[in-house]
Amino acid sequence: MNATLERWSTRRAFILAVTGAAVGLGNIWRFPYITGENGGAAFLVLYVAFVLLLGLPVMMAEILIGRAGRRSPMQSLGYLAGQAGASRHWRLLGLFGAFTVFCILSFYSVVSGWSIEFLVTAVNGGFSGLGAAEVAAGFEGFLADPRRMTFNHTLFLFMTMTVVAAGVAKGLERLNNLLMPLLYLLLILLAGYAATTDGFGTALTWLFRPNFSAITPMVVMHAMGHAFFTLAVGACALMAYGAYMPERQSLPRAAGAVAVLDVSVALLAGIAIFSVVFSQGMDPGEGPGLMFVTLPIAFAELPWGALWLSVFFLLLLLATWTSSINLAEPMVATLQGMGLGRGKAAAVVGIAVWLVGLLSVLSFSALAEWRPLFGMNAFDLVTTIPTEIFLPVGGLLIAVFAAWVMPRQVAQAAMGVGEPGFRLWQAVVRWVSIPLAALVLAAGLL
Repeated sequence: MNATLERWSTRRAFILAVTGAAVGLGNIWRFPYITGENGGAAFLVLYVAFVLLLGLPVMMAEILIGRAGRRSPMQSLGYLAGQAGASRHWRLLGLFGAFTVFCILSFYSVVSGWSIEFLVTAVNGGFSGLGAAEVAAGFEGFLADPRRMTFNHTLFLFMTMTVVAAGVAKGLERLNNLLMPLLYLLLILLAGYAATTDGFGTALTWLFRPNFSAITPMVVMHAMGHAFFTLAVGACALMAYGAYMPERQSLPRAAGAVAVLDVSVALLAGIAIFSVVFSQGMDPGEGPGLMFVTLPIAFAELPWGALWLSVFFLLLLLATWTSSINLAEPMVATLQGMGLGRGKAAAVVGIAVWLVGLLSVLSFSALAEWRPLFGMNAFDLVTTIPTEIFLPVGGLLIAVFAAWVMPRQVAQAAMGVGEPGFRLWQAVVRWVSIPLAALVLAAGLL
């Protein structure tokens, strides 16, 4: 098992790549509606706290393992377990992570295909003059059309895997360097537009003036789970990226920068979305339909609404594209570690994900009544079990391996900090992050 020879060319490239993996549907789709359902600012305070106590330390643990092993996730775990005299079965965690990402990407590609459909509709002015019932009916009609759904799913996955097949420097790094700054530019433009709407002040109050009486045990668990989900930890994707990390880069500084960039995307998206929603007197707690039903209606009533709605769905498409590219990488890296060339590995992953994704596509039409487990259809299963159970399991085991199993000197060298800083991180992971990850898992199982 040889160490990987590929590296991110610069420290900035690594930060943008990890941010690209983290920023996606969780920030722009899930954060606004889950914040709306859980009391606004009170949820935000808890979310940021859990990013610091749970998401960030576990993210550092995952990157640390990849950096110390300099191999694919499976190989890094097996190699480091051997160094520690621990069971080589730890390498199966890398396989579990690849399976988790596989499940997530299969629905991610389908939902991202929705953003393509809505972007085209918005550019063509298709939402102008439509009421709530008409927008909702149009969305339901699209979901029930397997041909359009399959076309968008195929197009998005092709966009994703061609970049991954090009490799770290020519594919992932080049696209991240181009798209991540563009994503932030679009976000800032949208937030600037939001500042001109009547709902801007109300949105700021909603997001930044907490009412702590709104906090319930369920709100706490949702904040904890979202802090875990939004940083893309638990699936060994960041472990693959750690293997490509530049030698002299500070891991804590890089991870901290990623956390700040990730949370800032959620906040800017929240400001833009809630400003528009409040300017039209709509309910911020509309749930998952906030993105694809409520926003088109709200934007349609505003000056230049069609233009800004197009910008918003372009932003969503870019965020999901960078995220899916970075999610696909650990699966390709795992197959490369088994001896497959990058191009063939990308093709195998792409075809397999496409086939499983068809189950999600058909869950809204031909397979709508097929509910194989727990009364859920295929789409419900792949959107619920991997995110609420598999990711916490993976994150919990990653944290245990990094903080308890890895040789101390190896872990500290990969962290790249002095003794006090390493001991602080280790203590937080052992006595705070691991118990919190166990609570997230328990909540997902209940």
